[in-house]
Amino acid sequence: MDRLQSMQVFVRVAEAQSFAAAARALTLSPAAVTRAVAALEARVDARLFTRSTRAVKLTDAGARYLEDCRRILADIDEAESAAAGIYARPGGTLTVTASVLFGQMYVQPILTDFLDLHPAVVGRTLFVDRLTSLIDEGVDVAVRIGHLADSGLAATRVGTVRRVICASPDYLARRGAPATPAELASHRLAAATSAWAELEWRFGGDRPTTVPVTPSLFCNTYQGAIDAARAGWGLTRALSYQIAPALRRGDLATVLDAFEEPPLPVHVVHAQGRRPSAKVRAFVDLAVARLRATPLSG
Repeated sequence: MDRLQSMQVFVRVAEAQSFAAAARALTLSPAAVTRAVAALEARVDARLFTRSTRAVKLTDAGARYLEDCRRILADIDEAESAAAGIYARPGGTLTVTASVLFGQMYVQPILTDFLDLHPAVVGRTLFVDRLTSLIDEGVDVAVRIGHLADSGLAATRVGTVRRVICASPDYLARRGAPATPAELASHRLAAATSAWAELEWRFGGDRPTTVPVTPSLFCNTYQGAIDAARAGWGLTRALSYQIAPALRRGDLATVLDAFEEPPLPVHVVHAQGRRPSAKVRAFVDLAVARLRATPLSG
């Protein structure tokens, strides 16, 4: 393996924080990945990683070397891409990820419009309610809700969403609306297990607090819990964009608004690069413009 390939392997290991994950992403054997990193360490005469049974972490020398490797590889990619002309017009496969409901409601319409504008692009969606790895899963662009961890991703903020408690007007007429978070204990609750596994709902307001909850219905999707609330079964907690259509129709109403946490940011993110490809650049521009024009907070 030449020095350039070894640097690519090193960057992938650093980003994945795993030799095994890097090997899978690069379709190499774990032994080949280990040899590539060892060869670089011998060349620079320094340890690039500290390894344990649980984690792979960059040393100080490794962190500095990572920045240099990324810059060198970006320069090479930019030179090759410019020669190939891929910056001239969008083409190839564009993979976009988001959470399931946000993806279906907001991202897919943007993507299909983008494909109409750029017929040389093939679109692929990955809508899942988990954090995806852009590098390991071959994703070009992600729309992420919540505060971002420090990473090598370029991020553009496009709006905010709120966590809200809601129920149908019929349920609230029959059972009354809770006046404080503590009163949730006297109501039937539906919870999406992927979102509220700890069975605690956090609240803000003048005195931020965390309230233990005991749902009577656990749903494996957000939509299931929202549908139960719309049917008048009980209360649920959702993100504002998830129930915006139901609020507009009057199928749902929010409660405990004065106790809401601060809104969560929404970002469009993509792999950091000095010059992203035309398909990524064009899609990000469209997505940012469209999402900023959309009232995500309800």
